[in-house]
Parts: sequence; structure tokens; C-alpha cells
Amino acid sequence: MEIQYHSAADADDIAIRGGRAVRNDFLIFGSPLIGEEEVAEVVATLRSGWLSTGPRTHQLEEDFKRYVRCKHSMAVSSCTAGLHLALDVAGIVPGDLVITTPMTFAATANVIVQRGARPIFLDVDRRTMNLDPNRVLDVARKLTSGRQSASSGRLRAIIPVHMAGRPCDMNAIMEIARSHDLLVIEDAAHAIESWYRDRKIGTIGDITAFSFYVTKNVCTGEGGMVTTERDDWAEEIRVKSLHGISKDAWRRYSSAGFQPYETIYPGYKYNMMDLQAALGIHQLARVEENLGVRERHWQHYDRAFADLPEVMTPLDEANIRHARHLYTILLDLDRLSCSREEVVAALKAENVGTGIHFTALHLHRYYRETFGYRRGDLPNAEWIGDRTISLPLSAKLTDQDVEDVILAVRKVVEEYRR
Repeated sequence: MEIQYHSAADADDIAIRGGRAVRNDFLIFGSPLIGEEEVAEVVATLRSGWLSTGPRTHQLEEDFKRYVRCKHSMAVSSCTAGLHLALDVAGIVPGDLVITTPMTFAATANVIVQRGARPIFLDVDRRTMNLDPNRVLDVARKLTSGRQSASSGRLRAIIPVHMAGRPCDMNAIMEIARSHDLLVIEDAAHAIESWYRDRKIGTIGDITAFSFYVTKNVCTGEGGMVTTERDDWAEEIRVKSLHGISKDAWRRYSSAGFQPYETIYPGYKYNMMDLQAALGIHQLARVEENLGVRERHWQHYDRAFADLPEVMTPLDEANIRHARHLYTILLDLDRLSCSREEVVAALKAENVGTGIHFTALHLHRYYRETFGYRRGDLPNAEWIGDRTISLPLSAKLTDQDVEDVILAVRKVVEEYRR
């Protein structure tokens, strides 16, 4: 008999009515791999008595700088803080316009609004899920042509988001930016390991923000990093990320004795703690090894779903290195007798956790009501947002975990097949 799934509210009893679930225990989406090295480093940090910004934070900055091959890297409390600081030092002010994508987490656009600027959401390419450079070019031409009224604001920057770890078409975006006098602020929350052609993400745009959130490929619980080649921006971020004072605690209270400081800017409380950096030092040291594990899981998924017409797997592209942060499938809803939400509920009933990255941001209430966006404005982003599901992808997963996910997806899809 065909199993009928209805909504997330029914998920708890689906397995009972529909037979035994694929797994006995629930597979949490995005659970991080924490090793004994991290545990020992956190304990050593606690015993050192130096918990906030100090030697381990500075070590992580140096390690990250070498990994990304950039000139400057500044540790911060989150990628959101990094984006906010990037907009600040870039001089984004009230009334400015900033192009970005609706296929992103709320933070990307929220920081634009917090600067008093206006996000200009542009549609994406359906297969890459990244900003479509052709649309960026069209809007950049219109907004920098001189025909815009003063009240409409001045286009100042582009924030490309490397969705799921896939680099955007940075050659095209940088060419557009340079020809229209725009800054490029990269949101690389998903893209620590990513390369675009022969350049590492974090060295291409004017400034880049990375995330070390708990689900990310390098995890410090909360935290992030900002990279730039500009000396002036790097120094300004170092000061502004800690209240705008001229010396951080490590410099004020080191063995050299107390050092006086003064307030240079009205700054923020955006610094990273050594407790966080203690995790990051070892997470970063294993980042390439862990990428190899996720690559193996990724290929297993690709092979397992190749014969399912109801499931569209991620595009394979040449000349890039994908960070393998999110494995996102797209459902062909025309071939299924259900919604994406029902598939998510059914997978939950099979004890498989999933994510949704993302419901198109321009359709969220604040952005609809504040800026007048409506369904139909950005059809590709909306199409993706209605169909996307992120499956578990972590170095913590065992081969059996991945096999369980595959079995659960196949089971649900086959039960819903038209």
C-alpha cells in the first residue's frame, strides 16, 4: 500500500504507519566533526587563563592567511560581523545601493540594511544557484548610467555569494565591477576551500568574509574571518572589530605590562575569542583531509541518484574547485505527487535530517514589506527555493550514514513518484 505523507506535523507517526524507518537513530544535519586535538586545545586555553582575543586567535589568523594565500586575515565573531565590517570600511553609507543574490542566508542582506543601504536582489542561474553575471551587467549599466534620480541612491558594490561552496563567475563579476567603479565584497561563508580557476576565494574581490559557524567546514561554534589585500582596510577592521580602541587586550595586558589605549573609531564588539580559535586551529589543519572525505560522500550521492529523474543533482563545472559544503538536490515536482515540505517531513520520519538552502530571501516578510518584492520578480531563485533540499554532508558521516541517506531519499521519492 502506498504511504501517504502529509506535513511535518505528521512526521512522528509516519514511520509507524509506513513500516520501519531506514535508521534507528536520528542523523542530525550539519553535525560537526570535533577531534581530540580540539578538545585538548580548548582545555589548554582554559588552563592558560587567556580566554578572549589573544595568542591562539593570532595564530589562527596567520594559519588562515597562509591557507588562503592572502595578505591580511582578521578573525571576527561571525561571518555576519565580517560582512558588516567590510561594508563599513568600504564606505557604504545610507542611501547606497548594493547588488546581491536572494539565494543566501538573511545576514548577507541584513548587514546592507544595517548600514542604511538598500539591497538590490538579482536573479540567479538555475544550475549554479549563483548570481547571473548578465543580469548584474544589465542592472549595473542602468544604475550607473546617470539617468537615475538622486533619490534612488548610488550603486556602490556587489556582494556575490559562493552558494554551497561553488565559486561565482568571478572574472565576469570583477570585470563588471571595475568597468562601473563598484566594489566587490565576497560572501564566502560556504567557500573556505574554494578556488576559481587559478585563484583562491578570498584573494579575488576587494574584501571577503568567511564563516566558522557550527555547520561549516571549519567550525569554531561561532566565528569568522575577513581577508583583504588592502593595508588600510585591514588595520581599520582590526581596530573597529574591538570597540575602535587602539590596543586589544593581548597588547594591553601582555607580559610587557599595561599599555594605555585610546578610542579611534566608534567600533563594535566583533572580536574572536581564543576559546573559539582553539577549535579553529585544528579544524583548519585538517581542512584538506576533511574535504577529501566530503568529496567521497559527494561522489557516492551523485552515483546513487543518477537514475532518479525526480532528483536533480548539483552541476559539475570545470575550472573551479567546489568546497563541497552543501550537497543540494532539486526536486522535479512535476514528477512527484507532493511538495518539497512533504519530502522533508518524510525524510525526517526516516530519521534523516535535512536543510533548506534557501527560501529566496526577497520573499521573506521583511524584504517583501520594506522593498516591495513579490513572487514572480526573480523566477529562478523562487524555482530553486521551492525545490531545494540539502542532504547531510560532513566529514563526520560514515559510509553507512551516507548509505542510509541514499536509501531514505530513494524510498521517499519512489513512494511519491507520479
